[in-house]
This record gives sequence, structure tokens and C-alpha cells, in this order.
Amino acid sequence: MRSFPASCLLAGIAVLAAPPAKANERRDGGKLLLTGGVSGIEGAAGGGLASWAVIAGSETRDGTGGTAHATYVALPDFSLASLGAAIGLLDRVELSYAYQRFDTRAAGATLGLGRGFAFGQHVVGAKLRLVGDAVWDQDTPLPQISAGVQYKLADQRATVRAVGARATRDADFYLAATKLWLAGGMVFDATLRLTRANQFGLLGFGGDRERARTAQVEASVGKLLAPNLLVGAEYRTRPDNLGFARERDGFDVFAAWAAGRHLSITAAYADLGPIATRPGQHGLFLSLQGGF
Repeated sequence: MRSFPASCLLAGIAVLAAPPAKANERRDGGKLLLTGGVSGIEGAAGGGLASWAVIAGSETRDGTGGTAHATYVALPDFSLASLGAAIGLLDRVELSYAYQRFDTRAAGATLGLGRGFAFGQHVVGAKLRLVGDAVWDQDTPLPQISAGVQYKLADQRATVRAVGARATRDADFYLAATKLWLAGGMVFDATLRLTRANQFGLLGFGGDRERARTAQVEASVGKLLAPNLLVGAEYRTRPDNLGFARERDGFDVFAAWAAGRHLSITAAYADLGPIATRPGQHGLFLSLQGGF
């Protein structure tokens, strides 16, 4: 199992916000500050737990932008790290990749896996903006709407099968709607996801309780307190497929700060519920994203 260098274990919650501006004022060469969001743990632009309708990178329909992220979530019994990158083409198409590493630390021994046993997962994503513009369509309530897919491949196949998963690779499909109100400095997102992923896919897909994909909801709300500071919260429902370890919904509250046009840092409190029979998995969520 590959491990991340310690310098990369920083973590990501996504931001979408913009400083007050008129809806017809485009910045030459790119988007307004932060309107491309930051990277979620699965690599797509949006929130830390939710994939939004925005396209990664700082460029508008006239160019190509990109991001790279490092994410770390510190929980009482486990830790989760994610590294990845995304590219946005003409503010219309997004292609993304993330590698997640879930470390069982000391809990691995009591679970019969061995101390420090780690699950890994590759996530390859694509997103297409269908209609609307989250920022510039200020004279209409129509949000920006995008459709996306994330193909996930768990790399501990024997163990994932042993815990009851039906598959070690599968795809999530989602439809996201995102709207930013410049006058009030508010951002809202609602995402519908079809998935059968166990713990985001790290424990495979499907199980003895449920084999098929189910519809899950992701929601985000944020308030801009300053041109470079956004606070907010996210909520994500998740399937409960495995009989041996019940899975519940997750949420976070966050504060995200843009150090400049090319760097954002986010801190959050995240509650992911029980994981692999261990209750109360909540803790610090940190993120670092660079972009152009």
C-alpha cells in the first residue's frame, strides 16, 4: 500500500463564494475570486463532502484552468487523506482524479486487519455543465446545473469482499445545482447522487443489506463574511449497505480562507458517524488547494 508524504497530509473542504460585484463585470482572463470552488475528497470541485455544479479552475469559457489538492481528516480511530487534481475546460467540462487513503491506525488490530492497515481508492471523475451560470446569471433564479460521474476503484479487493461488499469497483452518478447570490454573499448547493458506495467506496460497493444504487442527497450553504472568507455547513446522506457496520449521514461546518487567487486553505469540524463498528468518528478536516 502506498503512503502519502507527511507534507501532503492537509485537507480539503470546498468553497464557492465571490466578493461583492456587479453581475456583468467579468475579470479579464479568469473567474472572480473563489468562484471555481475547491476540491472535495473525491476530487470534484465543490464542497468537502459535496460535489457542486461549478467547474474546477480559475478560467472562464475563454480558457483552461486547473487545481491540485491535499486533504487530511483526523478522526478518533482513523484518518483519511486525499490527493488529486482537476482540470476545467472552457468552464464547461471538468476532469478530475483523486487517490484516497484510509488508515485504520491502532483500530486495525482490534478489527483483525493489523495495526496501521490502510484501504485505498482511486476516483476518476467527469462533469459537464448543462445550463446556467452560478455567478453571472444574477437576474434569474436559475442555478448552474451540472451532471457528473465518478468511477471508483478500491484497491484492497480481498478485504473489501470479506466485509460483505458486492463489488470493488463501481460508478456514482450525480446531478448538482449551485447558485451564488452576490448581493447577499450567499451560496447554496443541492446534489442528487445515485450510489451504492460503502464509506464513499473505500469499503466497496453494495452489501448484504442493499445491492443496488440508491438516491442520496448532498446539501451545502455558505455565507461570505469577507471577500476572502466563507463560513458554512454541508450535509450528505449515505447508503447503509453492510450489515456488520451501520453507516449514517455525515456533516461538517467550515471556514475557508483564500490566501490569493491561486491558494485556498479550509478548516472544518466533520462528523462522519460510525465507521467499521467504531462510533463517534468526528474531528478536524483540513484542506490546501492550489489552482490557476
